[in-house]
Amino acid sequence: MSLNEHLSTLKYAFPKTLPILAGFTFLGIAYGVYMHSLGFPPIYAILMSVLIFAGSMEFVAGSLLLGAFNPFSAFLLTLMINARHLFYGISMLDKFKGTGKKKMYLIYGMCDESFVINNTTRTPSDINSGWFMFYVTLLNQIYWVSGATVGSLFSSLITFNTDGLEFVMTALFVVIFLDQWMKERNHISSLIGIAASVLCLILFGTENFIIPAMLIILIFLSLIKKFITKNEVISS
Repeated sequence: MSLNEHLSTLKYAFPKTLPILAGFTFLGIAYGVYMHSLGFPPIYAILMSVLIFAGSMEFVAGSLLLGAFNPFSAFLLTLMINARHLFYGISMLDKFKGTGKKKMYLIYGMCDESFVINNTTRTPSDINSGWFMFYVTLLNQIYWVSGATVGSLFSSLITFNTDGLEFVMTALFVVIFLDQWMKERNHISSLIGIAASVLCLILFGTENFIIPAMLIILIFLSLIKKFITKNEVISS
């Protein structure tokens, strides 16, 4: 790709990530403040945001560093917290085909927000989808690292109460869901997701409902995939 094509792709990707910029900046700052409150120097928050880039797991990692060394426990905890990425990866297999060397970074940098944008955006014919996904992922990580850097470096100057700041991302996902709902030709997939999530929330509670809900969603969508595809073709 030429430089102009890269710039065009970046310009197309940037507006898609603006909601993430707002959320990641504030959450990143909160993460930097949190790490400082645990007694870690700024370099810890900065390097962890670059190398781990796993949102909630980074918050947990701060407390793990203060506890006894137990790599197996840390592995299981990480797997439980980020198990949803297994499902993200399965649904992105076709999208990542033909992306070349970019594939490794796309896999490494795939967070919830990048997954939503890359999985739902239909790029125009003049935009390379592989580079679009790359720039979306890169921009989102830059936002997170920048927020964590600012929070860790200037946390001694921040005096406001950061309790509840994580709700920014919840609100963001509500907006993204509503936007996707309005773009859908039918709402079968969304309704299955809502029903499975509510059912598992009732049965398993707020701490354990995500993985069972995703399993139910995966099973149901796999069973009715042909029906949904056929319905979309007829609707179009």
